[in-house]
Amino acid sequence: MKVLVTGGGGFLGSVLVPLLLDAGHRVTVLDNFLYGQTPFLDRCGDANLEIIRDDVRHTWGLQRALADQDAIVPLAAIVGAPACSRDETAARTVNLDAIRQLMRFRSKDQFVVYPNSNSGYGFCPEGQSAHEDSPLRPLSLYAKLKVAAEADVLRGEHTVSLRFATLYGASPRMRRDLLVNDFTWRAVTDGWLLLYESVARRPILHVQDAAQAILWALEGLSESRLAHRVYNVAAETVTKRELCHAIHRQVPAFHWVEGVGHDPDRRDYGVDTSRILAEGWKPERTLEEGIGELLKAYVVLGGRRPHANA
Repeated sequence: MKVLVTGGGGFLGSVLVPLLLDAGHRVTVLDNFLYGQTPFLDRCGDANLEIIRDDVRHTWGLQRALADQDAIVPLAAIVGAPACSRDETAARTVNLDAIRQLMRFRSKDQFVVYPNSNSGYGFCPEGQSAHEDSPLRPLSLYAKLKVAAEADVLRGEHTVSLRFATLYGASPRMRRDLLVNDFTWRAVTDGWLLLYESVARRPILHVQDAAQAILWALEGLSESRLAHRVYNVAAETVTKRELCHAIHRQVPAFHWVEGVGHDPDRRDYGVDTSRILAEGWKPERTLEEGIGELLKAYVVLGGRRPHANA
């Protein structure tokens, strides 16, 4: 297929695009490369890759990029609650208005795989997990905009939404602010952290598994199996305390102190992934493997693994 990936130079996109190319698809990346990242220099010789440097909010550039595409993966977004709070105008125009514009301009025959966040669930009662029909209780502007955009996408033909857990892992466009990535970075730099809401639950998913799920969804839409469906996509659910213990097993000098205050991010939920598992998709990477990968990546980025007796 010919696949347009907006925001293709981001954390997930820079993992997804090579995967699509290796699977034989022709890929157009539309990205403004806001952070100065250079993820595709080693793929510029691939005739199946086209790169358009533009902002997804620019009408002409978006219409040019949409021409002759078979499928669209709209990854362009201001990602995460803190980033959206810092610039609410950018968050609304990129995360919602640009999605609505894309849905107006796209052909009804073009497939759309919408990468949502399962942060829209907000919280679940202890011991319960959210399934795809559970009430949505978005707590942040980021989550509210993603919930609204998903509703607009699913009103279109040939669309599917993947509600991703919190992503982690190494990527050519690295992010250290994601939960697992952040805690691991603190382990190899500061060696400790102050932990709030230690028993709050978070579903997690390796970025490579997220990219594989998008490829799986594109194939399912092409076979008319997944249209208008919503899928929770996660590998496992951990509390923040359990995450600290997992990191400690690989970085024994890492320690944490549990505070009595509140984390501004009040999310606490697990998700039910039985729907996507029944369709044949399953994650391949474990948290233990992901932490080991991050420890190597952070050597490159200037971190270090503290000595066990430090």
